[in-house]
Amino acid sequence: MAKVTTDTLIGQLLQIDPNIAGILMRAGMHCIGCPSSQMESIAEAAMVHGMDADVLVQQINDFLGE
Repeated sequence: MAKVTTDTLIGQLLQIDPNIAGILMRAGMHCIGCPSSQMESIAEAAMVHGMDADVLVQQINDFLGE
């Protein structure tokens, strides 16, 4: 199982599992298809969207662990 961190890039997340897009969309990150978002880390994206990156990482890692 892949384990993501706050330094993982959004583009890498979608390569690990495209279904992670649903988690990001539910969190309010509707710009995941934007070319610039592909090179943004989870921490950077969370900061822009006013959310806790650690909570998002935990949700993604829980999903990957299922």
